[in-house]
Amino acid sequence: VKVALRSLRAHRLRSALTMLGIIIGVAAVVVMVAVGSGARDRIAAQIRSLGANLISISPGSALMKSVRLGSGAAPRLSEDDALAIELEIPGVVVVAPQLYARAQFTVGASNWAGSIRGVTPGYFTAREWGVTAGREMTPEDNSRAAKVVLLGTTMLDKLFGETDPTGTTVRIRDVPFTVIGLLDHKGQSVWGDDQDDVALVPLTTARQQFVGISRASPRMVHNVTVKFTEGASAEDTMAAIRDLLRQRHRLQPGQEESFLVSNLAEAADVEETATRALSLLLAAVASVSLVVGGIGIMNIMLVTVTERTREIGLRLAVGARQRDVLAQLLVEAVTLALLGGGLGAIAGIAAAAAIAALVQWHVIIDLGALLLAISVAGTVGVFFGYYPARKAARLDPIVALRYE
Repeated sequence: VKVALRSLRAHRLRSALTMLGIIIGVAAVVVMVAVGSGARDRIAAQIRSLGANLISISPGSALMKSVRLGSGAAPRLSEDDALAIELEIPGVVVVAPQLYARAQFTVGASNWAGSIRGVTPGYFTAREWGVTAGREMTPEDNSRAAKVVLLGTTMLDKLFGETDPTGTTVRIRDVPFTVIGLLDHKGQSVWGDDQDDVALVPLTTARQQFVGISRASPRMVHNVTVKFTEGASAEDTMAAIRDLLRQRHRLQPGQEESFLVSNLAEAADVEETATRALSLLLAAVASVSLVVGGIGIMNIMLVTVTERTREIGLRLAVGARQRDVLAQLLVEAVTLALLGGGLGAIAGIAAAAAIAALVQWHVIIDLGALLLAISVAGTVGVFFGYYPARKAARLDPIVALRYE
């Protein structure tokens, strides 16, 4: 090792340029893994924010005068469907029907156009959404169509700033509502929506004040969220829900369903899979730099063997064995690779921290990935350094001593 380090110090610039490919390769791998791990962690947090074991039921397409309308055009879901699912489908914990609307919120001189979601108390259980202040919605609030509202953190910030508005009044479409609670922070959903830019009101209140009552379907809802037990199969529960709704909606065999049943975790899993695949692709591309660095090591070691032919011949002449020469030059190659790997790991950590600071991206430095990258760098040194070292070890001492 001393001989290897002395040789590398004697040619500092050449050693530095040789290590550059390894440094870039290891740094790139560390950055890619850190960014990919951060993305997966963020997606996992978004999945948790949705709530566990959820099935979403929304209106499907409709056919009107031979024209096929898009998804959501058949508003045939109702509170009665939700009640039937809760009573008849095994493994269901809670069912939460919902209505959606948008309105202008006004508090004094502040105003904000935000989303309104009409929900029942079961919605808080389904989404695992608690309150930081005040109270949750009660069945009495829903039964008497109370003008009460719970605000998400974004809505709170836009209307009240840092003031606790619990018990105060906010006007929604000029109708006064009492703020009874503040919702926990949820963050972005897997689809990029701000889950905190929302106000929750009782379902019956939303129907009377913001959505309107349809004569054809007075108990119509826009969505039904179903939370099932941990041990229940999502596929079996979804199939049972489809069969029940087809029966309730009087759909004939082969007739297109007027509703969509989806597992919310599946959409998040697809995005996570895509992110993982992209991270692996970027890491593979970054790994090419390690191969380029290894080729650089081989090139420099071949030059070193040529330059030190007389020295190697002298060592062999005074009793050095072939494996001694082989080990000496392999140690030099591995030392170059490991030094480059260590510097690359430091550069990768610095680059990942810079990315996190500049673009506000969540990154995770994985110690395992660091050690793996450095180990791969050492392996690259052995792999690409073996041929020059073997060539040097097989030199004929007499020929090597006469080399000029």
